Order: sequence, then C-alpha cells, then structure tokens
Amino acid sequence: MKRLLLAASVLPFTTFAALADMYQATNWMAPSHILNAVAYEPFAKEIAEATANRVEFEIYSSGSLVPAPTTLQAIGDGVAQLGIVAASYTPSELPLSGVINDLAFLARDDYAAAFALAEIGVLNPELIGEYTRHNAIFLGGYSTPIYNFFCMKPISDPASVQGLKIRTAGTAQNEWIAFLGGIPVAVPMTDVYTGLERGSLDCTLSDPTNLEFGYKFWEIVKHVNRLPQGSSLGATYVLNKDFWAALSTEDRRAILDLTGKALARAQVAYHQGVDSALKGSAERGIDIAEPHEAMEARLKEFQDGMVAGLAKRTMDQRGIADPTPIIEEYIALTQKWSALLEGVDRNDVDALAKLVHDEIYAKVDAATFGLN
Repeated sequence: MKRLLLAASVLPFTTFAALADMYQATNWMAPSHILNAVAYEPFAKEIAEATANRVEFEIYSSGSLVPAPTTLQAIGDGVAQLGIVAASYTPSELPLSGVINDLAFLARDDYAAAFALAEIGVLNPELIGEYTRHNAIFLGGYSTPIYNFFCMKPISDPASVQGLKIRTAGTAQNEWIAFLGGIPVAVPMTDVYTGLERGSLDCTLSDPTNLEFGYKFWEIVKHVNRLPQGSSLGATYVLNKDFWAALSTEDRRAILDLTGKALARAQVAYHQGVDSALKGSAERGIDIAEPHEAMEARLKEFQDGMVAGLAKRTMDQRGIADPTPIIEEYIALTQKWSALLEGVDRNDVDALAKLVHDEIYAKVDAATFGLN
C-alpha cells in the first residue's frame, strides 16, 4: 500500500493535495473494533473504487496517528483528512454537539439516535457551523447500542442500587447513579475489568457488545440488567474542510452517496453484536434480567428532569446561546427515525442504507456542501 509522502502540517494543503499518494484517516479504536473494521476499512475501500483511486485513505487505528482528545484539532490542521470525533473530548470546541451527546441518555433506539445525529449534523446550519469553525466537516455519526448494568450483584428495584459503586462516563450517567443512591466512579474503561474483579467496582454501565468483544466482560460479570440507560454518540466521519474543497464535485458526490450505507453497516454490526453477546452471556450462566417497573419509573422521572434543565445548564456551563431549538430538533428527529424504521429489517444493510441516503444525503448538494 502506498504511503503518504508529506504531512499536511509540513506543507500548505494545496501542495499536500498535489503530492499525496494517499490521505490519512484516524481513529482510536482497536483494529477489530466495529468503528474501525466495519465503519472505516470498507468505507475507505469503497471510496477508492468509486473515485477511481483519486481518493485513497491510509487508516491509522488505535490512536497511532493522534489520540482521541486531539483528533478534532488534527483534522482541522490537516494532519489527518478523515477521523472519528467524540464531542465529549472537546466540550468547549463542540458545545452544541455536547448537548446532543447529553440527550443520548434518553435513547432507547440506537439506530434512531445515530441517524438523527447524522441528519441534524449534516443539514442543520448551526451544527455545520460548529465544525466549520474548526476547519472541519461533519459527515455522519454513530450510536453505540443501549447501555445496561453489568454487575457482580443483582440489580432489581431502585433500592438495590443504593451504595453500589458503579463506573459511569459523563454528566448524565453520574447524576443518574447518584439519583438512585449509588456511587458514581470515574475510571478508564481499561480499568473496569480489574475493578469488578477486585471489588472496587460493583457494576459498570456499558453496551452489551462489550460483554463479548473488546473488554470481554462476560469473563467476570455475574448479572446483566437490561434497563435502557441511553447510548454514547460520536461523529464517525469528520473531514478536513480544505481536503473536501480540493476534491472534484464528482468525487464529493461519490463520497456522499457511500456514506448512508457506511453508517447503516456500522449500526447493523452493533445490533448483531448485541444479539451475539447476550446469547453467549446466557450460555455462560450470566443472569440476564429485564428492568423492574419501579426502576423504569425512576428512570423516566430522572430523564424528564434532565431534559427540563438541560438548556439552562448548558448555557451556564458552556457559555452559549439558548440551545432549546437544537434540543427540540434532535428529540423530534429521533422520533421521526423511530417511525421511519418501523417495519424495516434491522439486519438489512441495503434497506437501511437507502432510507438514510434518501432522507439525508440525497438532499445534499455536492457542489456547495462544506464549501462555505
């Protein structure tokens, strides 16, 4: 595979584009992770084929090019031309995206959450502008599967959570566990397995794919409670704006036409990973419990209060204008996508891809998108 000749940080972009044999794509996922193996590797291959090799990407996974917290800056600076961005790492730079990430705690349908994120990010002028200020273009997003409790002790009603040490990530999860009387604990995911094993953690919140893949929690946890506690959102495809502008309209159109299928493929892989992980966990003797009615009621109480106070808290903490229109639009889009997905086979990548393309990318003008 041809290597990149010169980095964008060394030469002006126009020179870089003229001399480069291959562009750089970055993510911090392990090579086997869905967001690399499913979301990136096939996408890069399809782009090369669709553009007659005019646009080829060398993929750097595992943070080998740049780490997660500096990916947005690296893309804006041209160190990479494509990458995954998580707004949680850059709350000051992407405050509106951060608001949407907070709303992910409401998610019960990860497909709807992901496709709503893609739609608002590609079509909403404020979200477009947020990335443009960093010389970047948002092209699509993902949602992890819905988070559940993975525990060493059984979880049932709200009282069963009191006093438990539970690994959390983000404001909503922290406040939710405290609301139940549990103790939110902030540790890296890489430390969760040993924390559960040694008793410094009683539970973690995570999506079910992590039972089987990656962290392999099914080797240690005893109980899974399926209470749906939102998801985690991220920008799957963020492009350097100068790189995008230097492409021909034909090549921009080709990339746009491939994006819906790429997003659909990743969500299907997550969906199938959940099924596999839960089946395998049950076979290993892990107790898998459905949520208690009282826990569902407490969750709704917490979520209603979170949404009611989100706009004010965001204005106070992030110093931005009232984000209520963004909050309302994203919630409405998740409802729209849940309705659109009714009756659609969630294992059918082509059917999902067509729906995403028709609703989002077919509406994008390749001659003007991302150029202002």
